[in-house]
Amino acid sequence: MTMRPTFLSALAGALALMALSIPAEASFETRAGAAYVVDQTTGTVLLSKNADQPVPPASMSKLMTLNMLFEALRDGRVTLETQFSVSAKAMSMGGSTMFLNERDRPTVEDLIQGIIVQSGNDACVVVAEGLAGTEEAFARLMTERAHALGMTNSTFANASGWPHPNQRMSMHDLGILAMRLIDEFPEYYGFFGEREYDFDGRAPQNRFNRNPLLKLGIGADGLKTGHTQEAGYGLVGSALQNGRRVTFVISGLESTEQRAEEGERIINWAFRQFVQRGVLRRGERLAETDVWMGEIEKVGLVAKDDLEVLLPAVVRDTVDAEVHFHDPVLAPIEAGQELGELVIQRPDMEPLRVPLVAEREVARGGFVPRLRTATEVFLRWAEKKAADL
Repeated sequence: MTMRPTFLSALAGALALMALSIPAEASFETRAGAAYVVDQTTGTVLLSKNADQPVPPASMSKLMTLNMLFEALRDGRVTLETQFSVSAKAMSMGGSTMFLNERDRPTVEDLIQGIIVQSGNDACVVVAEGLAGTEEAFARLMTERAHALGMTNSTFANASGWPHPNQRMSMHDLGILAMRLIDEFPEYYGFFGEREYDFDGRAPQNRFNRNPLLKLGIGADGLKTGHTQEAGYGLVGSALQNGRRVTFVISGLESTEQRAEEGERIINWAFRQFVQRGVLRRGERLAETDVWMGEIEKVGLVAKDDLEVLLPAVVRDTVDAEVHFHDPVLAPIEAGQELGELVIQRPDMEPLRVPLVAEREVARGGFVPRLRTATEVFLRWAEKKAADL
């Protein structure tokens, strides 16, 4: 990454700037009413369409029920072998079910598979009542937990996604939730890739995973479909190819066929139109700033860590980049102290901000450095005064 520094000013508090140019990248048009696509490996948002608008999530909100159950597993409140009872309310649930009855004592593992593969509304109620006593209490806990995790556009009235005016999630929130399930619970994430589950042979027509991407050989391994008349057809999907993971959420599609086509299009676009590039090495010097009152006159600004970024495929070896830092900096300075940032601009993507730190420690100087600093301050003041005349 080649950079040409252009110093705008030498006054305290001024910024130093360096820049390059890269070509523009074509945008992606989706038929989904709302969408959110993120390269999970680098945290880069690739597409955001009505992503913060709360909409009916349908069965995609079952992911929050699973999150609550996974947290209970992690905390030791339940195990995969823990058995839950089935209430009359759970047994009476319509829509997609496991066909549980009140004599059943399904295990947590049964219920996880029933929720993911069979999209069991009855299984969701069993989990809600087993963890919180009532589904209403569980829904309140879901909402509180979602907000604590940063999903501020989500509210829950039930555990299954059954239509309700207070059952709302944004695509952004579902994306946050999906990435959390992948990152925080790898020991359970494999359940999302199961294509078939037949609980006790009771629902042979409902034993297949509805995720249309699992069978395509494109690295798809999760997560959940959803559909109601109000919400349309939606999908929370994720795929892994060559070490890169892309996670996406789409909603408001018109049919199962359109949902499948759009999900595949998004995965192909995300992996083919963007590439991961290593652009910085830890300790690589990008600039230097003057030091006032220090034992040395300048200190280097370096990358704190190795950095890989996601770039449009049309970009080869150059990127737009600006280094911002205060010049000069007052001593003392600690090694690793943040002194500026590198701002990487990418076409149609959010800027990436990378902290830059002091290359070494700089102690406060004695009489000579202080005299030098006083002289520099006076000279800079005099230059500015002359320029203003």
